[in-house]
Amino acid sequence: MKNSANKPADLSAQIAASIRDAIIAGELIVDARLPSEAELAEQFNVSRPTVREALKRLAAQALIRTQRGATGGAFVNHLTYPDAYAQQITTSTLLLSMNEVSIVTACEARFALERACTQLSAQRRSPDHLATMRAEIFRQSQPGLSDEAFCASDIAFHRALVDGAQNPVMSYQLAGAVEAMQPLMNMITFTARSRERIVALHSQIADALEARDATQADAALSTLEAYTMSLADDVMASR
Repeated sequence: MKNSANKPADLSAQIAASIRDAIIAGELIVDARLPSEAELAEQFNVSRPTVREALKRLAAQALIRTQRGATGGAFVNHLTYPDAYAQQITTSTLLLSMNEVSIVTACEARFALERACTQLSAQRRSPDHLATMRAEIFRQSQPGLSDEAFCASDIAFHRALVDGAQNPVMSYQLAGAVEAMQPLMNMITFTARSRERIVALHSQIADALEARDATQADAALSTLEAYTMSLADDVMASR
């Protein structure tokens, strides 16, 4: 690990980045024990509380785990797909809430990636993926469904569409776009949107996927994208 903590700005972040880089480079392998807090403090020439904060940052990213006791300490974690998936959602949510990424940019990326998934989903979707989409369409059609429940169902529908591609890398990339951006877009447009139109477009997408017709599925998704962006533009203009 390189001693990168010679700058005054946010030493804990620099230490965390140095340890993270060592993990990525394979210098620290899974289950390897990190040096003690005292040893890291000496190595980076900082206080132990600064080291402790750096370790908290790494633990929050699921890169390390801590154990108590005589054989305890900080160890390199085995990062699982669910861990990475959850982090992607959290990071995307923070970027959007802090206006580091605009809604337009996020929406553009989300639909571009989702259209790529749609092509694969038309070929690979399972009966379970279709059943999930049909169940969410039925749920969205219920007249007494609350706005919150409709939004949750909307996310579940698109999650099934993406997962139907059966490509975990694409699912990971879209985790933030669908499960972080979609709730915000729903919040912006829920007063202006037509549930009936959204349900109809969702039905067209599901029908096309069932028929393994990628062209029709993409056309319906593109129509949904245009409708969503038009709603967002109208709502933002009215403000």
